[in-house]
Amino acid sequence: MAVESGPKSKGSALRADCEMPMATRGLRVLAKSSTPLLRRTLSNSISETRPCARILDAECSGAAALPARGSCGVPARSYGSATNRTADTELSKNWSKTPPAARRLSGEPEKAFSDDEDHEILDYPGAKTNFTHEMTFIPETAAEPVPCFRLLNDFGQPLPWAKLPQMDAELATKIYRNMVNLQTMDAIFYEAQRQGRFSFYLTTHGEEAINIASAAALSPQDVVFTQYREPGILMWRGFTMQDFADQCFGNAADLGKGRQMPVHYGSRELNCPTLSSPIATQLPQAVGAAYGLKMSRKDACSVAYFGDGASSEGDFHAALNFAAILETPTIFICRNNGWAISTPTNDQFRSDGIVVKGRGYGIRSIRVDGMDTLALYCAVKEARKIAIEESRPVLIEALSYRVGHHSTSDDSSKYRKKAEIEHWKLVRDPVNRFKKWIEAQGWWDAKSEKAIRSEARSSVIAAMNKAGQKQKPELSNLFTDVYDSLPSNLREQELQLRDVIAKYPRGYPTDVPL
Repeated sequence: MAVESGPKSKGSALRADCEMPMATRGLRVLAKSSTPLLRRTLSNSISETRPCARILDAECSGAAALPARGSCGVPARSYGSATNRTADTELSKNWSKTPPAARRLSGEPEKAFSDDEDHEILDYPGAKTNFTHEMTFIPETAAEPVPCFRLLNDFGQPLPWAKLPQMDAELATKIYRNMVNLQTMDAIFYEAQRQGRFSFYLTTHGEEAINIASAAALSPQDVVFTQYREPGILMWRGFTMQDFADQCFGNAADLGKGRQMPVHYGSRELNCPTLSSPIATQLPQAVGAAYGLKMSRKDACSVAYFGDGASSEGDFHAALNFAAILETPTIFICRNNGWAISTPTNDQFRSDGIVVKGRGYGIRSIRVDGMDTLALYCAVKEARKIAIEESRPVLIEALSYRVGHHSTSDDSSKYRKKAEIEHWKLVRDPVNRFKKWIEAQGWWDAKSEKAIRSEARSSVIAAMNKAGQKQKPELSNLFTDVYDSLPSNLREQELQLRDVIAKYPRGYPTDVPL
């Protein structure tokens, strides 16, 4: 690196460009200031910003080079010398007399100085940073992975020194009952799809805690944008077993009027917009909803659920940046179960999971054991408090294991070992882990377990049998609910469809009213 030497004009010194590769000029500020506010600001900047490598000082003279090493080293001057201090003081005095508007128009760097120049901060338009004469690249990963917040071990026992949440028997047993209901619904609906009773299904096996514990920590006023593996959110809020069955069968009682694939649930009444299949589209939508809540001064936040595969989509990055810049009360909850269908995480990213991506956008983040019900409840409850009280987004990475196949269209034994699946299913099941904890509290026993299992099974089968007997939505529903008045091109399409049905009646389902 060549170091320029020789005299410089005063104008050149004031510009302080040093021929650095930057698009705009910066503002040099010293760590200590005459005002307490600036002192605090700079102190925070010093502790939180990355240093910027530099050899020459702002005046760009060879004699003004900073101490350096290697081939870049040159004789250095003392920043605390009387001559330089006097010149800097005069510059600071003259600059302080200039009106702020004139400062902006002049394009000259604004300076503030103090007696202690050990910590020099440069306030570029693009970043606030302190200087270093050592050229250091930020490593691609930290020395240690981000720790995972956990309260219960695999056997449902509290970890030493763990601070457990204040949870009474009523709330704890309600959480467990919902986890059992969700687990039972998944098992029966999955088999029903295999029997051909409906076309598609996804289970939440291994991720019941993410569903129910997070739902319990939220408020009914919070707007929730789910992906397809969070039916437990709706279940907690009052979506009945019959509602789930009606949607999967696509009958006339389905709130979506049979227009969606199975498991694509939604309820305006429960503040859960209907999910859509394209990955990560719900993330920027959640940020927009949170911005609306913020502008309306509502005591609520938005919550977006997504999987590790969604972090490979552009919408994920746009949403995090959008939320950070607008400071929206948004909670991003990522289910990192290691697989995006059959694509492992090491084929998606090289970072330490998802949690570290939040810091890149200036978002407070935490990694949680996604199979620990108590840890998830605590993390989401605290995240909601931060989001609303501080009006800022929060990212939660919930580490979990997808025990089931991705969907009924997938055979996960093709890309992972069956022994591995069985281990997670039997040893680290989140439902069983939480059951052991409530049993230890004296809130649950074998009699209660037998009753809830029997009740859940009966409820699911009854709802499914009833849903299968209901009439399908009318044909006209294919064309309604988009325009206030049906346009001519859609009316023409409907007539053409009816003509085809009349011509080929055997090729059309008989249970759909015309």
